[in-house]
Amino acid sequence: MPNEVTVETQSAVEAGQAGYTRKFLPFYDMFVFGYTMPVLWRCSKKRLRRLYDGNVGVRHLDIGVASGYLIDKCRFPTDAPEITLMDLNPNSLRYAARRLRRYSPTTHQANVLEPWGLPEQSFDSIAMSNLLHCVPGTLRDKAVVFDHAQRVLAPGGTVFGATVLGKDADHTKRSMKMTERLNKDGDFSNMGDRREDLEAALNERFVSHEVEIEGAVALFTASNDN
Repeated sequence: MPNEVTVETQSAVEAGQAGYTRKFLPFYDMFVFGYTMPVLWRCSKKRLRRLYDGNVGVRHLDIGVASGYLIDKCRFPTDAPEITLMDLNPNSLRYAARRLRRYSPTTHQANVLEPWGLPEQSFDSIAMSNLLHCVPGTLRDKAVVFDHAQRVLAPGGTVFGATVLGKDADHTKRSMKMTERLNKDGDFSNMGDRREDLEAALNERFVSHEVEIEGAVALFTASNDN
């Protein structure tokens, strides 16, 4: 996928993050971690927090920050982590930065599909939770985010995250109905997202990777260390 996205893709990217308004963000935790994740997609917030606790580093980049819930609740390996928050939506950046002000995070507004404009090899961990299912295109198209991640990931670092899979995943009738609705509204773009394509994208770029499935959610980690 080229570094410059098309007008149509840019429009779809903007649609995928448009719902994160100042009015919605205070209710995000309750809606996503209290309802859609545990009830619809059947992946508990406890499982997501374990993903963070096991993989965050001292220099951490969080992409698609939403309300900042997961990074706020996780356990860092130091009392003074260096945190960078990256999102296309300025509302999310402001909201999460306020929530995490005890860490004095840096904010960076960028489109995840385009070059990130961040220093090479500057992060020990990169998280992209609840991001990929909002990004337009197939997982092979979206995999450009892993190319960008490789450039800014330090030796020994880890990329990790979680994403809701599409129609071939272990959905219930209710979760499939919601998935179809979110895709129709432009909030999600994941109907064709499959575990196999996620694993292939990671395998092409990283020395080691792991993908676990909980409900309709794929939780992944990847590193260029054995």
